[in-house]
Amino acid sequence: MALALLFLFPLLGALLPVFFASRPVGLLAVIALLPALASFLLVVLQLPLVLAGETLIHHWQWVPSLGLTFSLRLDALGGIFALLISGIGSLIILFARHYFAGKENAGRFYVLMLLFMAAMLGLVTSENLLVLLVFWEMTSLISFLLVAFSWQKSAARRGARMTLVITAGGGLALLAGLVLLGQVAGSLELSQVLASGEAIKASAYYEWILVLILLGAFAKSAQFPFHLWLPHAMAAPTPVSAYLHSATLVKAGIFLLMRLHPALAETHAWFTLVTLVGMSTLMLGAFVAMFMHDMKGLLAYSTLSHLGLITLLLGLGSPLALGIALFHLIGHALFKAPLFMMAGYVDLATGTRDLRKINGLWRYYPGLMVLTAISAAAMAGLPLLSGYFSKKMLFAASLTVDQPFWAVSVLPLWVTLAGGLSVAYSARIFHNVFFNGQPQDLPKGIPQPLRRWALLPLLPLVVLTLVIGWHPVGLFDFWVVPVTLAATGQLLPSYDFAALDSGWPFWMSLLALIGGIAFYAARNPLFALHARLPEVDAKEIFETLMRQVILFTRWLVHQLENGSLQRYLALLFTTLLVLLFWALQGMVVGPLPLSPVDPAFAIGALVLAVAAIGVVMIQRKRLLALLLLGVVGLIITLFFARFSAPDLALTQLSVEVMAVVIMMLALSFLPQRSPHESSKARRGRDLFLAGGVGAAFATLAYGLLTRPLDSISGFFLEQSVPGGGGTNVVNVILVDFRGFDTLGEITVLAIAAVAVFAFTQDLQLKSRVSEGWDAQGFAEAHPLLLRVTAGLVLPIALMVSAYIFLRGHNMPGGGFIAGLVTAVALTLQYMAGGLVWAQQRMRTQFRPLIGAGILLATLTGLGSLVFGYPFLTSTFGHFDLLLLGEVELASVLVFDLGVYAVVVGSTLLILANLGRLMTVAGPGKEVG
Repeated sequence: MALALLFLFPLLGALLPVFFASRPVGLLAVIALLPALASFLLVVLQLPLVLAGETLIHHWQWVPSLGLTFSLRLDALGGIFALLISGIGSLIILFARHYFAGKENAGRFYVLMLLFMAAMLGLVTSENLLVLLVFWEMTSLISFLLVAFSWQKSAARRGARMTLVITAGGGLALLAGLVLLGQVAGSLELSQVLASGEAIKASAYYEWILVLILLGAFAKSAQFPFHLWLPHAMAAPTPVSAYLHSATLVKAGIFLLMRLHPALAETHAWFTLVTLVGMSTLMLGAFVAMFMHDMKGLLAYSTLSHLGLITLLLGLGSPLALGIALFHLIGHALFKAPLFMMAGYVDLATGTRDLRKINGLWRYYPGLMVLTAISAAAMAGLPLLSGYFSKKMLFAASLTVDQPFWAVSVLPLWVTLAGGLSVAYSARIFHNVFFNGQPQDLPKGIPQPLRRWALLPLLPLVVLTLVIGWHPVGLFDFWVVPVTLAATGQLLPSYDFAALDSGWPFWMSLLALIGGIAFYAARNPLFALHARLPEVDAKEIFETLMRQVILFTRWLVHQLENGSLQRYLALLFTTLLVLLFWALQGMVVGPLPLSPVDPAFAIGALVLAVAAIGVVMIQRKRLLALLLLGVVGLIITLFFARFSAPDLALTQLSVEVMAVVIMMLALSFLPQRSPHESSKARRGRDLFLAGGVGAAFATLAYGLLTRPLDSISGFFLEQSVPGGGGTNVVNVILVDFRGFDTLGEITVLAIAAVAVFAFTQDLQLKSRVSEGWDAQGFAEAHPLLLRVTAGLVLPIALMVSAYIFLRGHNMPGGGFIAGLVTAVALTLQYMAGGLVWAQQRMRTQFRPLIGAGILLATLTGLGSLVFGYPFLTSTFGHFDLLLLGEVELASVLVFDLGVYAVVVGSTLLILANLGRLMTVAGPGKEVG
């Protein structure tokens, strides 16, 4: 439970700012800080165990039938990420207290902030791959809301949309990759997946798994070419940028690569893909950062560059390279968050983020200048700071690559050049903000002093940056070594940092430092040269691409879904035809001979075929087509009776009667003839499809009839009496073995009936007979003979219905058939006496009857839960009753009564309300 509390604290704590939204921002910050600190302290308490090599795993059953569990895992790798997420998150909450001072939307920010923290903590502590994916998608959705926090601004909306499309698209690829990975590993639990690394790499699906997972990771961590979203996500408030882009969202993809390192890394494909993408992102981010005039834009592209650096190291594939990547990841989180916070303070104080206007702020903010100097120097890799050692470690790692040839020759030069650019853009953000002359046309005029304790959130991070620079061995031995062991299963030796002060790493570092200073010194002519280059707006490119995709999808949808039922059926049957003939290859003739042809069946089949063809041939004469359709239904009823399916025969006959009545009502408002709607070519296509599908199903039937039948029906025949207490297997299946299906079916029937009632409630249709016509020319609406016959039939039909209902558990019948018989008898009363006459004599409202039926069926199922049995478990027994003798009583009789009520109520509700619209005198009153 302790592991679940890691993300439950901020998840449940997100409710607190909702209740205190009207409170001052200072109180809101304290309230939001409490759950974040609780998670941070919980991580700190667990760290001694996980850094000692233990892996804490907890399982909760999720979907046992599918083998899915809600599993959480905390080892050294997850622990260090959880520490960064909760620790830096707590400091960002304090920073937001100053950033949102005087603003009304602070409560909404804290809610989203805590939700995002919960999602990230859940992600890094997931043991089950599907659980990890759920939290992964949560980060995408919540980051969309955070980036679009200032939704009134177009830039925020567009940046959020780009962020969601790219990260969520990567999530779809990740879903496919994780499913394949779980199939190959034989489990979705990380423990087994990581232990199956060799089998995964030897699998034929390894390349697919690798590419799909890398797509997801690269999209989330803004690697080239998916980097477009990160700079435009800077439209979010600065606290969002400081948190998402220093310690959380962009590190999620990095975490995934580290987590799956044993299962996917140390192959040629891994090296090539990950290293090349990391190199591209490293150089692209470093180059563009130097020429950005927006402070947050510069920090965004510098983040891209450092993410590329980490990815490059992971691409090398060795445990040592992963350890160096982790060392730099920690250092990057510690120096990048203060730089983003500095940008937020400067933006609030000056009203701009333009580095061409912000100059000379050291006079106003000397404390902020000192803290920024340390963080910027660490980002540049200057001596005695965390970035200094991670940069040299990168240089040293690039020299250890011995294959392929291009990496041996290019990689050291590449990282040295990127290191020089990092020096240049680090110098620029510090020098331009705090020196470089006087402020230029600041929107807010002279900067105002910062609020008291405003710099407190930056101080711990800057101090840790200094501590790592003074004692890097402590970070490496105490943190990096156990985390690398947890990530790769291999123990690293202590790193020799003294060796970095000599040899090629030293000279490469010195060259990067000198080159970076020279690059920054020549910035003015370089800026002028850069200004001549064609401007590339990634946001416009993305928006244009999205518009083209939308236009294409609209065209495609129109081609497939243009409102033509004929086209839909043609596409459906074409697909079915192709699949059937593909599946039936080689299985047409089975080993068994066909049974002799039954003359009666042959005659019936011939009549059925003729009637079906007749419906198609005369379908424009609607009344005649309906009569032939009734013949088709009647022949099918006889077939059911002929092949010992009396329940189906009774059901089919009752349904056929009701269907004919409903269609007659519909035909009442349609022309007697329909127009010609199909060309000869379309009729030819339809004839081909009909013949092809008919031939395919005939082939399928022939193949099945000539093969031995192995059906589940034997189980139901054997268990019908001992398990369900009834000899009518069909009814026992409906109300016992598959009672839950029946409950769902009557619920759907009830919904359909209520929908018809709602749609026809205020519907007004024209009268079928014009007022100027002579009514004497029409037949009597309610003939006397029909009225007399209907009165005689009703009691007999109700008695038959009761008999069919009561015997249904042991003989053909049951609630469904009895309900249809009752509905047919009552429908006859409507037809004979008219709507008003029948409604005056109807004692039961239909909608309450439907509700009572569903309630009765559901309560029958719930009754079994009281006795500790699964939902809808039935029971039965034999009892001696007075005058009746021994009688079998089963609980499913009550369930069947609910089915009966729903069938009667739904059928009559539909027919009565449709009939109300079809009266000669016009619409009548509401029925039901």
